[in-house]
Amino acid sequence: MFILKRVVFARIPTSEAGPVIRSLMSEGHVDLHAKIGRDSGYRYVPILPESLEHVRGLGFETMEGDAHTLDRRSPQQRIVDMLSDHPELHGIVPTRWEFVGDIVIVRMDPRCRPYSDLIGRTYAEVLGAKTVCADVRGVSGEFRQPSMEIIYGTETESVRLENGIRYGFDVTKVMFASGNTDERMRMRNLDCTGETVVDMFAGIGYFTLPLAKFSGARRVFACEKNPESYEFLVRNVKDNDVDDVVIPILADNRSLCGRHFADRILMGYVQTTSEFIPKALEMVKDGGILHYHDTFYVGEYRDRIKSIFDGNCGEDGYEILAIREVKSFAPSVSHYVVDVRITPSRRNRSR
Repeated sequence: MFILKRVVFARIPTSEAGPVIRSLMSEGHVDLHAKIGRDSGYRYVPILPESLEHVRGLGFETMEGDAHTLDRRSPQQRIVDMLSDHPELHGIVPTRWEFVGDIVIVRMDPRCRPYSDLIGRTYAEVLGAKTVCADVRGVSGEFRQPSMEIIYGTETESVRLENGIRYGFDVTKVMFASGNTDERMRMRNLDCTGETVVDMFAGIGYFTLPLAKFSGARRVFACEKNPESYEFLVRNVKDNDVDDVVIPILADNRSLCGRHFADRILMGYVQTTSEFIPKALEMVKDGGILHYHDTFYVGEYRDRIKSIFDGNCGEDGYEILAIREVKSFAPSVSHYVVDVRITPSRRNRSR
């Protein structure tokens, strides 16, 4: 919030204000905690008391008046200052956070737990958030569900706007992998003109939505097993105007019907993704593409990928088109996505 303070301004003609103000700032004569004023012909630059004679010596008129203050402290510093009455929090208060719309998510040191209410109120005030949530244990379980504790506010549903897509979800119920932004953008930029696509792990539409809206795909079958994620998937398909392209399916993807009908299959899961390759091979056409996600130790990912696909397709049944690191997953472990084309020789083995 701005407050008024009495300062002395240098009255500088607008025609020469730019270079003069930059010079005064670089030489340390400007009060950086007060706003520069203006009218039709002049800029009014707040000057530090010790610099007044220097500025007058440059030939500029000075005048006293009220100025709005500017808080030049970083949000992190403002939070620390507001919590300074609690020395036990020094050095352990979160200094990083993630915005999801007007909801803020922080990773909180367990030692901060007794002060959750205070920390939540402070972050909400400084960051202008309606709700503050603490990520307690990260994601876990088959559905990769978050462990969130609300420490300020009550509203937990929000919308994340990203690359022309609206992702609506509840931060306490559904994980949103912010580190996968580049891969979601890649799905947006694929040329899938006329294709039939299956998203085996659709979630709330992480990859389905950008691909359906921008790639030219004819049909996307978006399969999701978690009822809570599926609810948001259905809502997001409608909100992004792709309900004529996307067919949401609430099911375990291994129960999907059809053989060799998909031009492209998205496999956006990790750690146990290889268990689902047989089902993907059943659904994909000859020459179709799998976008296979998984986690591997950094030094052995190529060998592991080859071993997985050799075991499922045979050495001559697939072609690796590209391997990309999506993000770091754990020390010495990264999340990778592999683009794999399934070759015709695979068809005889999978029938």
